[in-house]
Amino acid sequence: MEPSNTLNPEILKTLIKESVREVMREEWYKFFEMLLPYVDDAEQADIEATFSPDDYVKEPFQDITDWFES
Repeated sequence: MEPSNTLNPEILKTLIKESVREVMREEWYKFFEMLLPYVDDAEQADIEATFSPDDYVKEPFQDITDWFES
């Protein structure tokens, strides 16, 4: 009689869940990459020369988390 290879159902479930998570994560990264516009080096240099964080007034952020607590 040959030994049978059995896999614990919980281990199998964990393996499947992790595999699905990994694939979904990869697909999300591809999706986000598609949404970002391409910027070449010259355009990026122009953006960095035109805009500087020092040009903006540093104001404290308003905490709005309590607006969503219902």
